[in-house]
Amino acid sequence: MNIKTTPSPLLHRPARRTAGLVLAATTAAIALTACQASGTTTDRPSTAAADPQTPGGQKNATKPHKLLWMGDSIGEAQAPPLHAAMKAGHVEFKSIAAAGGGGVVGEIAQPTWEELPKALKTFTPDVVAYQITTYDWGTADEQRAAYERLAKTVNDAGAELLIVSAPPFKVDDFYASHEAAIKTAPKSAKDVADKHPNTVRFLDASALWGTDSTAAKAQRGKDGIHSCQQGSAAFAKWFGEQLNKQYGFTPAAVDQWATGAWTGDKVYAPLGCK
Repeated sequence: MNIKTTPSPLLHRPARRTAGLVLAATTAAIALTACQASGTTTDRPSTAAADPQTPGGQKNATKPHKLLWMGDSIGEAQAPPLHAAMKAGHVEFKSIAAAGGGGVVGEIAQPTWEELPKALKTFTPDVVAYQITTYDWGTADEQRAAYERLAKTVNDAGAELLIVSAPPFKVDDFYASHEAAIKTAPKSAKDVADKHPNTVRFLDASALWGTDSTAAKAQRGKDGIHSCQQGSAAFAKWFGEQLNKQYGFTPAAVDQWATGAWTGDKVYAPLGCK
């Protein structure tokens, strides 16, 4: 399986300088998206208050206390501010997002299926968030089967599952032959969430990103696929809002986490971020 490579790494921007840029740009990004339905989801309203029990048999309460994040290299670029935002909100965070993989559909997903049970056992999250990857290739039936397996694996471990649609990204030559599967994955995931209303939920991130990868709203980096610090921070803010709607979680204010060491994370070095 050919794995997509990234451009040659650029010089690493010092974290202190980048932090100020990120805070200013994140504030602008938040203002840009404020007029949009930033919290819009395509699933039902939160059932946190109505559902008497979670999959693990505990009474429903504000969550997450421990969040496991899954995805591919796009999710990997979003993980640093997510970690910072969750830490500021007193939530333990672990990411198993993986460049060149991280998905749950098809043969390329085998490493995920090997790592996930271990992470569920050792980290014991109460919420697992899976961002649909650029590698979730297959028919709609294959996608649904994979998301059903993911839901069962997560729910059996006592956690709830959030499936998040991927941001729009440039479909280059590497992805062209899989474009149809990339387009059907969100609907396949929502179908599975609709079958398990108490334990699986689907978040439509187009409320934040839109559907055009070339639009300013999409906040893609120079490669048209990954987001730089500003776009990743905008996602972390939006995601915290979704946790509030789904589980009553109170996200920390942006100025508590949008600057700091995470802005100099090595994941951004190859992206030409400014």
